[in-house]
Amino acid sequence: MTHTRTVALIALTGLTLVTVGCANPNASSRVYTFDQTQRAQTVVLGHVTAVRPITIQQSGTSGLGMVAGGALGAVAGNAIGGGSGRRLTTVGGAVGGAMAGNAVENARGRTQGLEITVQLDNGETRVIAQQADVPVGVGQRVQIVTQGGSSRVAPI
Repeated sequence: MTHTRTVALIALTGLTLVTVGCANPNASSRVYTFDQTQRAQTVVLGHVTAVRPITIQQSGTSGLGMVAGGALGAVAGNAIGGGSGRRLTTVGGAVGGAMAGNAVENARGRTQGLEITVQLDNGETRVIAQQADVPVGVGQRVQIVTQGGSSRVAPI
């Protein structure tokens, strides 16, 4: 019984790490990191010619979802099985839990975004992908703010 509690505690700790440690990188036009503040930025003006919904996927996963899910699945499988079947249910629970934990971690790494095409006043066209946190529509006057290779579209 003590072994089962220890495994359950490890699994819950792993799930907590997955929940806290898998924040999406910020692709918002409204949020600046501390390092981005008090630095000169380049601004160009234009109007929106197209907007397309996209999904922003965080690159890579930590693997904690798979580990925590596998541990929880193993604990659950161990509690269900009996006799020689206990090993099978423990292994099955670990595999199923790992797959479920990995899927949850991947889903947490997705954010709704927009691909915004802007016709600049100088005639050039730019496409910027960013988080869908600012309403932007075709024909709208906008500014593209660029700093250190990262650009964001903001309504004027």
